[in-house]
Parts: sequence; C-alpha cells; structure tokens
Amino acid sequence: MSQDKKIKLLILVASLGYFVDIFDLVLFNVVKLESFKDIGLTELQIKVAEIDIFNYQMTGMLLGGLLWGILGDKVGRVSALFGSILLYSVANIANAFVHSTEWYSIWRFVAGFGLAGELGAGITLVSESMKREERGIGTLIIVSVGALGAVGASLAGTYLTWKGAYILGGIMGLALLLLRFGTMESIMFKKINQKENISRGNFFMIFRSLKSSWKYIACILIGLPIWYSIGVMINLSNRYGASFGMTDKINVGKSVMFCYIGLSVGDLLSGYLSQLLKSRKKVIGIYLIVLLAVTIFYHLNKSTNPVYYTWMSFAIGMGSGYWALFAINAAEQFGTNIRSTVANTVPNFVRFSVVPITLSFGYLSEKWGLLSSGLFVGIICILIAFVSLLTLKETFSKDLDYVE
Repeated sequence: MSQDKKIKLLILVASLGYFVDIFDLVLFNVVKLESFKDIGLTELQIKVAEIDIFNYQMTGMLLGGLLWGILGDKVGRVSALFGSILLYSVANIANAFVHSTEWYSIWRFVAGFGLAGELGAGITLVSESMKREERGIGTLIIVSVGALGAVGASLAGTYLTWKGAYILGGIMGLALLLLRFGTMESIMFKKINQKENISRGNFFMIFRSLKSSWKYIACILIGLPIWYSIGVMINLSNRYGASFGMTDKINVGKSVMFCYIGLSVGDLLSGYLSQLLKSRKKVIGIYLIVLLAVTIFYHLNKSTNPVYYTWMSFAIGMGSGYWALFAINAAEQFGTNIRSTVANTVPNFVRFSVVPITLSFGYLSEKWGLLSSGLFVGIICILIAFVSLLTLKETFSKDLDYVE
C-alpha cells in the first residue's frame, strides 16, 4: 500500500472512530430517560441518577485521557487509538444489559475512560504523518465527520430502543478494529522509540517550567466556550424556552442534533479558513468573536418560536466550530515525546470543564436568574479563551519533528 493510501486510511479510521466517540458521548443524554424508566427508577431517583451517572462518565474521560495519552507516547499512537476504541465498544454493549444504577454508573465510567483516548490518538497520528502545510485538513475531516456522530445518536435514540442504540454503538466500534491491520504508526514516534535516553509520556514534564505550564493551561482554556455552549445553551435549551414564556417544551435532543450539525459545518469552514489564512490563531479568534455575538443575541432575543431555537442551535454549533483547530493547536504546541499525552488530556480537561461551568451557572442562576447568569458565564468563558489565545504562538506549518 502506498504512503498516500495509508494516510487516507488513517484519516478514515480516525474519522469513523471519532464518529463513534461522539455517538456514544451524546447517546447517554438521548436515551437516559427511557433507560432509567426501564430499569425501574422513580422520578426522584432519575433526577439524582442522571447527574451522578453523567459525572461518572466525565470522570472516566478525565482519567482515561491521562492514561491513553501516556500510552500513546510510550507504546505507540496506533495501540492507544485501537485500545480506546475496543474499550468503549465493549462498554457500550455492556450498557445495554444493565439493571441497576450501580452497574449503569460503572459501565458509563468505563465507556468514558475508553472514549478519552480516540480523538487525541487520531489527531496525533494524522498530525505526525501528513505534510506540515496539509495536516490541518486531516484534522478538520476527523472532527467534522465525528461531530455527525451526534446526529447518528439522535436518530438511533428515535428509531431504536435504548438497548438497541447502545448495542449499535458497540458494534460500530468493533467493526472499526478490522481496519487496524492497514494502519501505520507515526514515523516520528518510531524515531524516538529507538532512542533510550528520551523520556516519553511523562505528564509532569509539561510542568517543568512556568512557560510550559502556562502553554498547556492556555491550550485548555481556549476550549472552554465550546463546552459552555453545549453544556448550558444547548443542553438547557428547554429551560431557556420556558424562561421566554414558551408553552411547548423545547426538544433538547433536537437542539443537540442541530448544534452538532452546525459544529460539523463550522469545523469544515474553520479548517478551510486556517489553510487560506495560514494561521490557527487568527481563525480561532474570529470564531470566538462570532460566538460572543451569538451568545449575546441568544440571551437578549426572547423568542417563543420553536423554529428559532432550531436555527439558534445550528448557529451556536457554527460559532463553536473551532474544535478541530483547538485540538490540533494543542498537539502542535509540544514535542513528539509528550505530544500524545497533551493531545489526549487537553480535550478531556475541556470536556470535564462542563462540570464547574454548569455548577457556576446553577449557583448564579439562583441569585440572578437564568438569562443573566447564562450570559455572564458565557462572556467570562469567551474572554478567558481570548486572552489565553493571545499568549500562544502560531503553529501553522510548524515542524513537529522535535522532542521536549
């Protein structure tokens, strides 16, 4: 197989892997009520379980990101990629057969642990395998295809039982393992793997200096607005509709679906703009400004039209569509010996940030009301991201063949 075909296969595997990743991540929110009722939970138990089990999943992702990142730097990117796919596929299937909240929590933790490794491993592989001027294209394909996994989860939750939807996610993941044998390992990783004097996968190396520590933290902070948008404006769209006086409830699953369609389109456009402007920072900055405008408009334009929320969900997704650039920017900031560790942990720290973001929103909403607190938290997240972005160096066409 030629090098060009191997790279295309690599992008295909990483794209489909991230599709299943997002499918599983969103699926829990789509089928949780049906599944909770089926295992016999009362309304009061459901309110407790949906928060607890979600937190188990996000904790699994936080810990999994660290482990898969270190493994990617120590044993190889391909091993981390397919190990994570195998784990979350098995967990998905197991989720279809739970009969208690205890086992539901355990398998969502395992699924989250597995999900944490796919995106970082895929982006690291693609970044190190493609030409420096073109690697952004590979990443935007991965993220754009992956975002459509949310659409798949919404459709699966609509047309299948909750058990069938979980089993489908597991089968899709296991099917990807068949493509493993044609997937190549990163040449950059192979080079440093042959050298015994290079420390690989040492998480604490990131914090060896104040400059390196801040660079890592800044990479995380520029992603905060994305998960603010999903965690507050989209996941709580039903509460926004009610606060505006709507008599019909907003379908949160529909809001999630249109948001991720917007994310997919936004990631494609941001990747194109990055190639056109030859910059990651400029495009992320443009998206942060757009997202700020969308956030303000969403909170101030008090509409009771359901169609408005559909289009606003799409617009929020579009404004948040710099996830691909955010992910590749983090991978490009550090050397080959800790690149996988960074690429895996940064997105999962951002995903976990939805917990403190929503807790802050919940605390403030009791004092200020939903709209004022939502707007305040959103503006703060965007301002933090913008300031953090200004402190990072441009990485477009940067040579990645170096070690820390």
